[in-house]
Amino acid sequence: MSLIPSFFGSRRSNIFDPFSLDVWDPFDGFFNSALSSAPSSAGETSQFANMRIDWKETPEAHMFEADLPGLKKEEVKVEVEEGRILQISGERSKEQEEKTDTWHRAERSSGKFLRRFRLPENAKMEQVKASMENGVLTVTVPKVKEKKPEVKAIEISG
Repeated sequence: MSLIPSFFGSRRSNIFDPFSLDVWDPFDGFFNSALSSAPSSAGETSQFANMRIDWKETPEAHMFEADLPGLKKEEVKVEVEEGRILQISGERSKEQEEKTDTWHRAERSSGKFLRRFRLPENAKMEQVKASMENGVLTVTVPKVKEKKPEVKAIEISG
């Protein structure tokens, strides 16, 4: 039992112990209550919003790769908006439940997702290409070739 009184409700933690796993968190429950007051569409989006996307830049293009297992290309939308915004969105439908089914675990997420990226000035927005293979979406945004400054040798007279 702790010798230090608990100032944070019924928690039994030692606030002076840096290795204590039960530490008061001032933001505990804050995000859940913020989402509960949001419209239902925001809650649906947040369930699948943690979709992971890799963005790498090569000398020729910006490459985006997203893992979307179980989704068909018809369920994913890739759009380019004004202001060099790349938007990737879609929806994973929930499985139909049968009254006779007994669920033991349901861990796969369902719902809408939306990710937006502001692309740099060197992106060719009119030449964006997307492909999907084995549940991996690949979006390629070509880059404008940099003009190398011409260097002209000047002959020195004298």
